[in-house]
Amino acid sequence: MNYPATTDHQFAAPAAPAPAFVGQGTAVEQSRAVAEVQAAVVVARQFPRNEAIAVQKMRTGFAQHSLAVRSFFRFRRGSSQVSGETIQFAKELARCWTNIHYGVHELRRDDAAGESEMQAWAWDLETNERASTTFIVPHSRWASGSATRLEDPRDVYENNSNNGARRLREMIFSVLPDWFREQAKEIATNTVERGQGDKPLAQRIADCIAHFEGLGVTVEQLEENRSGRPSGKWTNLDLGQLSIISESIRRGEVTIEEEFPPQRVTAAEILQQHTAQASQPLTGAEPQAPAEGAGQWPATRQPGTEAVS
Repeated sequence: MNYPATTDHQFAAPAAPAPAFVGQGTAVEQSRAVAEVQAAVVVARQFPRNEAIAVQKMRTGFAQHSLAVRSFFRFRRGSSQVSGETIQFAKELARCWTNIHYGVHELRRDDAAGESEMQAWAWDLETNERASTTFIVPHSRWASGSATRLEDPRDVYENNSNNGARRLREMIFSVLPDWFREQAKEIATNTVERGQGDKPLAQRIADCIAHFEGLGVTVEQLEENRSGRPSGKWTNLDLGQLSIISESIRRGEVTIEEEFPPQRVTAAEILQQHTAQASQPLTGAEPQAPAEGAGQWPATRQPGTEAVS
């Protein structure tokens, strides 16, 4: 059987219709973007990075406590702990390494379907190494085992920004040397554990407890979070981890209730407390017997009888 001849264009997907009119502002912006990229590549080739200076800038930056404490996150997911480096950590590395462009774009927003199509990318202008990812962000927030649809434009924007920041962080890490990232992580960790200033460890522990008490977290909850270790035995590592938790709470990555669940009281503890209260002697004045005839009900009359005076 002879089949009719076919050509490639018969199976090609129909091309998207081109816009009938391109505004002057759009045309200018397109030309400007192309010229900006070309200029950035030329400048990167004329002024290549000095890796020794980049390392020195990185060491100086992550030796600052205010930056180091914002470089890590930690939150609970079920029965496990999720931790890692933040987008602030990645952006600081890109700044120190120089000649790196990165960004997040919202390609499409579909309010009817409740989702946004976004793209995160990072580009090393010297090596021409580029990493990008395109992903769909649902307009919903997952909490307590169920998804809640987001309707407020501000909530949608914040949700897209949070999801975009996580992808952008990974794209920046993709174009950076691993040794540069690991060295920065080690310096930032040491800075967090060392703490701010030259305060003694006992004073730092007291300041940490006071800070969390202002958030409504008790000392018992803090000690339980630190594997049941009393606050008097906390180390620099414990204080560093609590500082990271505090920053994660401030950024809204985790709630206080999720990180410090309320203490559960067992049935044995309730019974023990009840027994202790019952065994305590009563204090105060003893009850006195009522006067004769006072507070007593008269004798019940039998049917057919009369009271005797």
